[in-house]
Amino acid sequence: MAVALTKENYVLHKLHSLTGIVPVGFYMVQHLSLNSFSLGGAAKFNGVIDFFEAMPKHILLTLEIFVIWIPLAFHSIYGLFITGRAKSNFIGTKYGWSENRMYWLQRVTGVFLFFFLIYHIISTTVRKYVVNDADVIKYAAWNEKLSANGYLLTWVYMLGVLAASYHLAYGIWNFCIRWGITVSDDAQVRVQKFSLGAFIALTGLGWAALAGFLIGKPEAKAEPQVEVSAPFPSRVG
Repeated sequence: MAVALTKENYVLHKLHSLTGIVPVGFYMVQHLSLNSFSLGGAAKFNGVIDFFEAMPKHILLTLEIFVIWIPLAFHSIYGLFITGRAKSNFIGTKYGWSENRMYWLQRVTGVFLFFFLIYHIISTTVRKYVVNDADVIKYAAWNEKLSANGYLLTWVYMLGVLAASYHLAYGIWNFCIRWGITVSDDAQVRVQKFSLGAFIALTGLGWAALAGFLIGKPEAKAEPQVEVSAPFPSRVG
């Protein structure tokens, strides 16, 4: 069955909504949680990286492709398609309701995240595979990257975390409506309050992880050991 690109498809719309929660949303929560190990210092965070790097490469790459990259690519690209067809129902209209504001911010954060995540993935995971060295995503590399150029990338990543947290938190509210989980107004209000709490919690978690890369010190590299041969004893007599 051909899918018309001039209008939204019911099945694809459902899949777009679902992938935003599972696996993309779940992975984001897991990703921020593991990144917060930076608060424990370089050894703790690097231990997380070493755990995944110890997995067989084909298993790790398969998980990344089918559990992260493909669902994320579909959710992002189809999300841009939805955004491109959407009509403004908040700015410049008389319908300044909170629901319209949330929908509008969903679209704005989605577009920002599309470009932010392209940079993030290329500069971390893709770079790791290109140079074949996990050190580029370890604590020292993050400490150097975030503190360079007047902490410019720290501000960029803070905005990225803020946008991702909002997009997921209020995506939960939208998901519950789209899938018929919250039918009544009271149920939608309760989920809206939950989304606010989730947004604050996820933002705090992500910003704490960034702070962990800046307040600690990278592990010092071990100096290579040079063996020095003892001199021959001098002969006496």
